[in-house]
Amino acid sequence: MTDVALETRDLTIRFGGHVAVNAVSCVFRPGELTCIVGPNGAGKTTFFNLISGQLPPTSGTILLDGQDVTRLPVSHKTRRGIGRAFQLTSLFPNLSVLENVRLAVQARRQRGIDLFSMWSSHGAVQREAEECLARVALADKRHQPVAALPHGDQRKLEVGILLALQPRVFMFDEPTAGMSVDEVPVILNLIQEIRRDRSKTVLLVEHKMDVVRSLADRIIVLHNGTLMADGDPAEVIASPIVQQAYLGVAEPEAEVVDG
Repeated sequence: MTDVALETRDLTIRFGGHVAVNAVSCVFRPGELTCIVGPNGAGKTTFFNLISGQLPPTSGTILLDGQDVTRLPVSHKTRRGIGRAFQLTSLFPNLSVLENVRLAVQARRQRGIDLFSMWSSHGAVQREAEECLARVALADKRHQPVAALPHGDQRKLEVGILLALQPRVFMFDEPTAGMSVDEVPVILNLIQEIRRDRSKTVLLVEHKMDVVRSLADRIIVLHNGTLMADGDPAEVIASPIVQQAYLGVAEPEAEVVDG
């Protein structure tokens, strides 16, 4: 196994005159969970979109296990091992919860022309899909149509689909957004479980600093599309530039001395 799972080199995207991601170079290693933080509009989700293939970069390179995957479409990057959860994950609203996960298992097993054949020949696929649903606490809703699920359960289903795809690089974009307090631990415990697998690489965009502190092995900070900090969580969070730009802490005013 290579020491570097994923790498971006000078990754850049421009929309007209606006540079949304500006020459970002980062290395992501197996067994490491990296939290990507920054204020609204910092370029975090755009950076994710570039890596996962939703957007083509203006310039720069994306390497997966040392291979250039910069211009590959989403489907090809998924097959190579990059898995993305939330925001742009495709759910089939008229199919059941179980059918959604089952299709993901079948896609990974490359049974594309056999998706709707006799179910009796796919017992192993069903068992794997059921296991994924149990891990995201949706087993009791397996037969419900996705369209009937509340937002929090749809988020959990997206994680279930990601688990079914078994990627080597997991990308979570604000995984707890829109969830109730009771639902959040299910997802955080799953991310912790994935993190313990030293062959997996986890990237997490998150605004909640308590979540960042509890999960991160490393934090990178984007601001106006530029990589502003990268390192140990405690050091990054404590740095004055991050306190000011991300946490909104003002710089101390100079003391005025009378006389």
